[in-house]
Amino acid sequence: MTAFLLADAATADAGGMGMIGMIVYVVVIMALMYFIAIRPQKKQQKQQQAMIASMEIGDSIMTTGGFYGVVIDITDDVVIVEFGSNKNCRIPMEKAAVAKVEKANA
Repeated sequence: MTAFLLADAATADAGGMGMIGMIVYVVVIMALMYFIAIRPQKKQQKQQQAMIASMEIGDSIMTTGGFYGVVIDITDDVVIVEFGSNKNCRIPMEKAAVAKVEKANA
């Protein structure tokens, strides 16, 4: 009878270590996902926001659609962009649609 109790206690200890190992494994996987996926994405978002914040009138931009233009006016969320050599082609667009900014004085 005592042999069964001792065997049962040994099995319970091994099961507890297995559970701790599984928890450590899940925590390691979550940390790895953070450093591989979430952290670089947040860094890229910060760079995009800094680029949009530094945009000024006269800068050349490329939109997410691949169009190149010159910034004519800037408001809180909207940028008015002049496309091509035709001075009548001015289109308002969201700031989030700007993919690249090239400074006018560069």
